[in-house]
Amino acid sequence: MHIPDGIITIDQALIYWILTILIMAICFYKFQKDNQKDKKIVSMAIFSVFTVIITSLSIPSPLGVPIHFFLIPLIAIILGPHSSSIVAFISLIIQALALNMGGLTSLGANFIVIGFLISITTYFFYTLFKDLNEKFAIFGGTVIGIIFATLGQIIILLISGTMSLNALLATLLPFYLFISIIEGAANVVIISAIKTMKPEIMEINE
Repeated sequence: MHIPDGIITIDQALIYWILTILIMAICFYKFQKDNQKDKKIVSMAIFSVFTVIITSLSIPSPLGVPIHFFLIPLIAIILGPHSSSIVAFISLIIQALALNMGGLTSLGANFIVIGFLISITTYFFYTLFKDLNEKFAIFGGTVIGIIFATLGQIIILLISGTMSLNALLATLLPFYLFISIIEGAANVVIISAIKTMKPEIMEINE
C-alpha cells in the first residue's frame, strides 16, 4: 500500500504532509496527557520494530501479488489510535529511509492512509462492538480499518491522476479485502492469546 515518490505531485504531497504534521501534533499531545504513557512507550518502541519487520516481509499469495501485513490494526486495538498512529509514522520513516518502501515526499499520504485511517476506523469499530462480541469487534475492526485505508489510497491516487477509478477498484479493493480477512482472523488469535498469557498488556489502554 506504500505509495512511492513520483506518483503524487509536490503540491499535493505538501498538503498531505501538512495534514500529517497536524495529526501527529494532536497524537503527541494526547499521548503526553495519557496516564499510561510510561507503560505505553515501551510497547510502542517494541511495536515499531515489529511493524518495520513484519510489514517489510513479502508473503506469496494465490492472487499472484505478494502480501504485506499492516500490524497497525492490532496496535490500535491494544494501545489506542493515537499510539498506533505514532508507531505507524515512525515505521514509515524507517521504511522509507532504510528499506526503500514508499518515499519521503509521499510519506504524508502514506501516513494518512496506513497510519491515521487504519488506526481511527479500526479502533472506532472495535470499541463500538467489543461489549457485544469482542472477537467480532477485533475481526470487523481490522477489516473495516484496512478497507477504509484502501478507499483512502484510491482517493489519493485518483486525485493524483495516475489511475482510473475502475482500475483501482478492480485491483486494490479485492486484494486488500483478501488481506484484511487474513489479518483480521490473525488478530483474533493473537489478542486471544495475549488475554490468556499476558492480560496486563490489554489493560494498558483501559
